Amino acid sequence: MTSAQIDVLLVAVVVAASCAIPGTFLVLRRMAMMSDAISHTVLLGIVLAFFVVADLNSPILILGAALVGLLTVVLVEVVSRTGLVREDTAIGLVFPALFSIAVILISSLAGNVHLDSDAVLLGEIAFAPFNRFAPFGVDLGPIALWVMGAILLVNLAGTFLFFKELKLATFDPALAAALGFSPALVHYGLMAVVSVTAVGAFDAVGSILVVALMIGPPAAAYLLTDRLPRMLGLSVVIGAASAVGGYWLARLLDANIAGSMATVVGIAFILVLLLAPQRGLVATARRHRRQRWTFARQMLLIHLATHEGTPTEVDESRPDHMQRHMRWPPAFGNRVVQTATERGLIVLENDQLRLTPQGRQAAREAAVR
Repeated sequence: MTSAQIDVLLVAVVVAASCAIPGTFLVLRRMAMMSDAISHTVLLGIVLAFFVVADLNSPILILGAALVGLLTVVLVEVVSRTGLVREDTAIGLVFPALFSIAVILISSLAGNVHLDSDAVLLGEIAFAPFNRFAPFGVDLGPIALWVMGAILLVNLAGTFLFFKELKLATFDPALAAALGFSPALVHYGLMAVVSVTAVGAFDAVGSILVVALMIGPPAAAYLLTDRLPRMLGLSVVIGAASAVGGYWLARLLDANIAGSMATVVGIAFILVLLLAPQRGLVATARRHRRQRWTFARQMLLIHLATHEGTPTEVDESRPDHMQRHMRWPPAFGNRVVQTATERGLIVLENDQLRLTPQGRQAAREAAVR
């Protein structure tokens, strides 16, 4: 591998890890679409800050983006609290308006400046190795790697220092307020982190990939675990693996790197959605199938126990009569009887189904439930 390829992979992995950390809390708070809104509206903050400092490399641009990100959150909450529209509708009203203002300002007042809305949206991580950080003539690597590395450290430090507050405000805001925490302060702090992370990744990957990396890996991790620390770790791992896999997919197909990474994020989520051990669609279908057979077997045992020792026992314990009574298809009824027999719950004697002691106990337990 060339040094440029290594730089691209390092930037991709650091961006993925940086996005996965705040993205985990967005997914848990059911605010996934807020990342899409913020990743677009921060462009307005960049434009306004540029008009003030006239320098595309100024850190003031990140500050302006973070402030507009917070403004987006405030406006969405103001609109949704009117009770006339829901939060998702408010997002759909606010972020196109702010993003449109940014596009208009760029096209009308910054036509000769290297500030392009298309570049912000799509990005091109392949160019990251050419923009170097070289203080005093010493090449220390891509600027994007240093910027996103710093953001990653800030995100890690913030999550570690305020983990209790973030966890409590995410899962039980009322309890957090009762204990003296400020859920609103935690909320706006998280939105500021999302804004800074999004604008920091713009130059390398664009907002579309930022949204994919901020939501896709945490959503996949959510299907794999119920523990927050493990979810954070899995989000980072899935995001980093998707970024690396997307790069090699782009090399294989000679396609856009950011688009390939977003595609791999989607593929990873689909695989987890299908194959997750507990919440995956395959596991859920198998569980429902097992529950169907278990319920049918319990009904058989309860039916036999109900008629045991009664005048109707002879008729009700015949397999063919029982299947008609339960309205089971013959193949399904035969399978239920077979599995119950194999488990030692019933025996077939003279074309009569009889409960074993184990079967009577199981019938009593099923009836109590």
